[in-house]
Amino acid sequence: MADMSMQSEPHFPFMKMHGLGNDFVVVDARRDALEITPALAQGIAHRQFGVGFDQLALMTQGTGDAHLTFYNADGSTSAACGNATRCIARHLMEESGKSELHLTTDRGDLFARDAGDGLTSVNMGQPQLDWRDIPLSEEMDTLELPIEGAPSATGMGNPHCTFFVEDADLIPLAEFGPRYEHHPLYPQRTNVQVAHLVGPDHIRMRVWERGVGITLASGSSSCATAVAAARRGLTGRKVQIDLDGGTLWIDWRDDGVWMTGPTMHVFSGQFTRAFLESL
Repeated sequence: MADMSMQSEPHFPFMKMHGLGNDFVVVDARRDALEITPALAQGIAHRQFGVGFDQLALMTQGTGDAHLTFYNADGSTSAACGNATRCIARHLMEESGKSELHLTTDRGDLFARDAGDGLTSVNMGQPQLDWRDIPLSEEMDTLELPIEGAPSATGMGNPHCTFFVEDADLIPLAEFGPRYEHHPLYPQRTNVQVAHLVGPDHIRMRVWERGVGITLASGSSSCATAVAAARRGLTGRKVQIDLDGGTLWIDWRDDGVWMTGPTMHVFSGQFTRAFLESL
């Protein structure tokens, strides 16, 4: 008979965090290594049988304060995740007492700072605007794609397709999102945003996230939408973006796209050995 006390023994710690309802499981593997497989990520992501998340972020030792690797709910990886980066940056600032951090990701070096009033800013780097870098499947103008609605394509370490519409709240996103996530112009699939102007430098946006589905917020999507709006002359380079889960402030500066907003560390827990072995 199995030793149930051993089966339920706490095994590996994690943190549950969110940025505007865009939620994450964060695993700190800076000291103890943990390999994340697609099956493990999918199991943890399940909102009934696991913990539930939009992305899982793995923290490991890096050349800066930490290296971050991101996994989507379907087990695929993403080079960038803006809201998770902000959440982790806030945690590391509180842990270390620092007000500025250097983080590394597959997207490249990212720099974070305490913006005051409980807000955290992350520089998500310069946007990728060439079709090869986003990437798209063939050469074309990325400002207006040859797709109905003439969306813009932007890379923020992951691909984005931004539609400017009359009213983002009227778009049936559950049908609209997957139709374009898998569009043949995007060989690595894409995040899909629908957005409209609320006022000068003020945008309302909703998100279908690649490998996840509808999310309450997305940092990299907010950056991509702000860049697309500025390129199209709809706004300046500094905008407020209202998402289903709250508000982010995006500032496309000479040194990159800065994203600022609130974060929340909801709880900390431990995966049991039985749960991990079941995956």
